[in-house]
Amino acid sequence: MPQTRRGNPLKRLRRRELLRAGLGGFASLSLADVLRRQAAASEAGGGKQAAGGRERHDTAVILVWLRGGCSHLDTFDPKPEAPREFRGPFAPINTNVPGIQLTELLPKIAQVADRFTLLRSIAHDGGGHPAGSLQVLSGDRDAADKPAPVHPDWMSVAAFARRHRQSALPNYIAVNPVDRYDNFVIAGPAYLGPSFGPFQVTGNPDAADFRVPNLDLGSDAAVQRLSDRATLAGRLDRIARGLDTSGAMEACDRFEAQALSLLTSPEARKAFDLSEEADAVRERYGRNAWGQQCLMARRLVEAGVSVVTTEFDGPLCGRVANWDDHAVNHHVFEALAYRAPPFDQAVSALIEDLYARGLDQRVMVIVTGEFGRTPRISHVASSGGGVASGAAGTVQPGRDHWPRANTMLFAGGGIRTGAVIGATDRVGEDPIDRRVGPDDFLATLYHHLGIDRIHSGVTDFSGRPVLLAPRGEPIPELSG
Repeated sequence: MPQTRRGNPLKRLRRRELLRAGLGGFASLSLADVLRRQAAASEAGGGKQAAGGRERHDTAVILVWLRGGCSHLDTFDPKPEAPREFRGPFAPINTNVPGIQLTELLPKIAQVADRFTLLRSIAHDGGGHPAGSLQVLSGDRDAADKPAPVHPDWMSVAAFARRHRQSALPNYIAVNPVDRYDNFVIAGPAYLGPSFGPFQVTGNPDAADFRVPNLDLGSDAAVQRLSDRATLAGRLDRIARGLDTSGAMEACDRFEAQALSLLTSPEARKAFDLSEEADAVRERYGRNAWGQQCLMARRLVEAGVSVVTTEFDGPLCGRVANWDDHAVNHHVFEALAYRAPPFDQAVSALIEDLYARGLDQRVMVIVTGEFGRTPRISHVASSGGGVASGAAGTVQPGRDHWPRANTMLFAGGGIRTGAVIGATDRVGEDPIDRRVGPDDFLATLYHHLGIDRIHSGVTDFSGRPVLLAPRGEPIPELSG
């Protein structure tokens, strides 16, 4: 059996068995594997600065993702003068910025309009959920749906760019991950490798029994037990080393040590612990999944995380648990009215908190989905009854996929706020001013994060350098 620098496979297996016995199946072993892969990728890239030496390590982004696509006409781009077959039932309301109107569904967001900017002219040609998501998140220009990404999403690129950053917390955390649409994978690190994907937080943060998977230790006593196990593992390791005649066995694997450091870090535990927040703050965000997801996102970027994504889906959306408001799924206007209160509360609280805590210069918040919805209202039979949907066979209104126009909300990031960029036509079908594509959106994010799109250090499967968002330019009003 061939020898290696770390000894033969049998001895490595013995060491793993001893560690497993010492840690009792402790989850840090899988986390350590992630750290190993991350280091290997860093070494393979030559340890280059992903931003060509100009990276800004303190900036961060929070993405609030509306899976399925939100109707722009019924929220951020109202068209009250449009013909009946286009306009919805929701009246426009004034915001606290003269000349900017939203619909009556968003009264709280309307009162913080001076702290965000609306981009009303984002458009692309990805008509399916997978294609639309891949275009917006990774810049894939293909209009066809794919089962999985072929290019890394911007979140994974940011994690790669900041792989040398020293912190107890991961660079990229997903609180209710942006990752799938049915059987399609809509986001991921692709050729960067799995170690640059997110640390995932699943479950409802507002639930009494909520715990962060693979991180929650429950108490100081649990931390002590973990430390005791690590000590035992070290003793067993020394015994195994004594049996290793090659002398190649290391006293302590540095990746397992890093995993242990993360899992026992008071900083990491505190960042995820919503009980640290005053009841009034938690109430302001909303005591529901979306509100507490946004509150956790704010805590994480405040603790130094570079990218936090959070997806608004699930029971708060209505019967089919997303924003895909075809008439077969939802009565589009009942669905929007049902989900608007928690959405309005969570997003407005996040924006207010960003400014109140002095995070508005370095943290950018973005609210968007993969596309808008058809301006022309359709009427089709429901496929089943439930929240915001009539019984099966009931003909009800809906709006279908519409990549030709959408609105994105941007707050913080040091940008000029209280403004609108671009415009759509009188019925909301197409941009007529300042049409912006996904590459411009991505270039704006890379600019905020200080990532040099030319000298990023990103290479594809063949090892060739990759130019990030090659057809885009940062949107001036959103570039600090």
